[in-house]
Amino acid sequence: MEIKVRHYELDTLGHLNHAVYHSYGEVARIEAMELAGGGKLREENVSPVLLESHIVFRREIRGGETVYATCDAKFGTGKTFRMTNNILKADGTLSAEITSTLGLMDLERRKLVEDPRGRFERAGVDLSVLGAE
Repeated sequence: MEIKVRHYELDTLGHLNHAVYHSYGEVARIEAMELAGGGKLREENVSPVLLESHIVFRREIRGGETVYATCDAKFGTGKTFRMTNNILKADGTLSAEITSTLGLMDLERRKLVEDPRGRFERAGVDLSVLGAE
């Protein structure tokens, strides 16, 4: 996903504010979920929920630049899964890596569901759009 850095997103040093990187990651996750058909989960009263987020800053981003945010999911066993967002400068330079832990929450019970990958698949979500292995 392409994002143009707006001047009001900058900090006092003139580069992208640290919190905005997290926003870019969230936008990439939401857009990828929508493209993959994640809205079908709502019909089952289930929704992705962010449990943890960690960021490593590599190169600064300045106002007016265009960046690209990627989204890749990794499923294992248990109730959670990981997503990695890379924030790339226009020339492909890695600016930040965001690693998040997510789960699928049953919105009625307010509990994480078992086997999130299976739930995605049964709902018809295209996991290849999420870069899932």
